[in-house]
Amino acid sequence: MKVREVKVGDAIFGGPKLVLIAGPCVIESEDSALRHATRIAEIACKAGFPYVFKSSFDKANRTSHASFRGPGLEAGLKTLARVKREVGVPVLTDIHEVAQAHPAAEVVDVIQIPAFLVRQTDLVHEAARTKAAINLKKGQFLAPADMKSAVAKAEEAGSRRILVTERGASFGYNNLVSDMRSLVIMRGFGYPVIFDATHSAQLPGGAGDRSAGQREFIPPLARAAVATGIDGIFMEVHEDPDRALSDGPNSLPLAELASLLDDLKRLHEVAHEIISR
Repeated sequence: MKVREVKVGDAIFGGPKLVLIAGPCVIESEDSALRHATRIAEIACKAGFPYVFKSSFDKANRTSHASFRGPGLEAGLKTLARVKREVGVPVLTDIHEVAQAHPAAEVVDVIQIPAFLVRQTDLVHEAARTKAAINLKKGQFLAPADMKSAVAKAEEAGSRRILVTERGASFGYNNLVSDMRSLVIMRGFGYPVIFDATHSAQLPGGAGDRSAGQREFIPPLARAAVATGIDGIFMEVHEDPDRALSDGPNSLPLAELASLLDDLKRLHEVAHEIISR
């Protein structure tokens, strides 16, 4: 099925190329964000991927109150603006409150609605009213068909720059599974579909006061998703995941990114050819 193209900077979701969304889970510092964005952009360019930098200014849904949340809205947006200006790539961040939508849209190219909040009508409406593209992450508690209602909310508020992301479904306690059927179902809504390969390898709350993860499954999950004919791949990437301040256990080591992108590019070319017949 042909989907609506969503242009974000030089990246076109729904176009002929698979788009990479990647970066550290949270903004750990300005230097860290710039360092990661620069290196990932270099790797993506060499592999032939359009690239969108991702990092959060606030992780409001942490397991523990003591977990690192990020620099906050004002400082975080300042960092993202610098990444956009100096690295020359579009940027994505998530919001958790209605009041954050328009300040974020003044800086970022894509506003992301977290999976836990995708049913919050006011939040989706306000994000959709901005000029930014909107990435709706499917809730772990939702069936893929249920996301059609979230898409309809964004459309009702006037947006047609919509992305829909799969990030796994709750499977008992502290576990997620990826149903590849959901990628086909949600692409049927007419908008580009993204697969979040790293959160799909997360074990929510699996380490007691924090989430655990199985990063060894990121590459096979990513390869499987790309083979279905998706439009973008989302991965949290860190130069040293064991020292990351958020989601390290389910982050892809930066050193492994280049080889994985080479695999994904080849798979996408085959999948795109088959789907285009």
